[in-house]
Amino acid sequence: MIKNPHYDVVVLGGGTAGVLVARGLAQAGRRVALVENRLVGGESPYFACVPSKSLLHSARRGESWETAIARRDELTGHLDDAATAARLAEEGIAVLRGYGQVTAPGRIEVDGTGYEYTDLVICTGGEPVVPGVEGMADAPLWTSDEALAVPDLPRRLVVLGGGPVGCELAQIYAAFGSQVTVVEPAESLLADEAAFLGETLAGALRRMGADLRLGTEPAKVERTGSGLRLWLTDGGTLEADRILVAVGRRPRTEGLGLETLGVRPAPGDPLPVDETCRVSGAEHLWAAGEVTGADTAHAAAYQARIVVDNVLGKRREADRRAIPRVVFTSPSVYAVGLSPRHARKSGLELLSAGYDLAATVRGRIEDSGSGRPGGRMESRMEGRVELYADRSTGLLAGAAAVGPYAEEWMGEVTLAIRAQIPLRVLADTVHAFPTYGEAVETPLRELAERL
Repeated sequence: MIKNPHYDVVVLGGGTAGVLVARGLAQAGRRVALVENRLVGGESPYFACVPSKSLLHSARRGESWETAIARRDELTGHLDDAATAARLAEEGIAVLRGYGQVTAPGRIEVDGTGYEYTDLVICTGGEPVVPGVEGMADAPLWTSDEALAVPDLPRRLVVLGGGPVGCELAQIYAAFGSQVTVVEPAESLLADEAAFLGETLAGALRRMGADLRLGTEPAKVERTGSGLRLWLTDGGTLEADRILVAVGRRPRTEGLGLETLGVRPAPGDPLPVDETCRVSGAEHLWAAGEVTGADTAHAAAYQARIVVDNVLGKRREADRRAIPRVVFTSPSVYAVGLSPRHARKSGLELLSAGYDLAATVRGRIEDSGSGRPGGRMESRMEGRVELYADRSTGLLAGAAAVGPYAEEWMGEVTLAIRAQIPLRVLADTVHAFPTYGEAVETPLRELAERL
């Protein structure tokens, strides 16, 4: 056996970004090792995107909880990554299972075994944040990992957090019969986005029976004879059988030995990367995915492609202006580019124009984005699109939409922002009739005329 084998590239972390980096570099002829201490493939296929969208789809179809769980478990491979690891090995990638730690420049140890490398790519992802609330540590908590992997259906579920993850999970469990309460410190759901998105989604959740406690947060948790009691900072109390924590995530950077490379991020802070995804202040050190603050699988995949090209010497810079932000609820939420709230914080002046989906012929025909009868998902036509133009450039700077499968018909707006297509060209684009995509035509023409 070769002592301290050398790899051209070691990828630390086998999630979405890590697997794509490893594959891309191996296909280019590099000798690559992928280090993963959990499941090869990461959060997305096992504990996030795939299981959550599967359960949401089952809810729209009106399936039973048992059927939905069986379908979810089949899609996630019953949390078995053997097939994925085998495919990577067939592609020439060495899969090293265990915890990796950098011990010196150009050297990493995986559970005590040393390996040498030329380039190191950090793709260690992130982990859920658990609030430091009195009694929380002794309560039966779920993070999204447990909520999307176990077969349990709590009778009373409290979801802490009204962001994308909290909203999706709240809708899943409410759809299958749990008594769901969402606790969110902000005064609205999806607080960083355009106000109408959170307002529309709040209405949909309430109609499904969810209780929304906005503008408050837990102050104390204790066990009772029948479950849990939560005291809220606004004076209210809640009874629950389970608490689901979805208040946010933090990058996994601790314990990696990065200080040996001169990189010392503060606990909870993302790794700072430049436009090529090289870690600032370090040579031959790259990062992609949630560890850099990219909080979606598609953002991680984009960064992975940036890393591959730059490691191969093909300089490529990331453009972060048009990374979609999606909540796959019913109705679904889609946002890209600047939101009005982001613009105000940056001192930018945006022109806004919008249109209601109910005014489209497609909306009147379907009058629903829901599944078959019998489900508890949203069944009335509800939706809107808003477009935001930068007055100084005359270009689209952002967009937001809520409505049936908005993530499918808003892609053209993402392209328009990324490619900086002039508004006069966008306003002259013809959409198929009848489609929800027609909803962007009126606001596009309005913005073009005003600019």
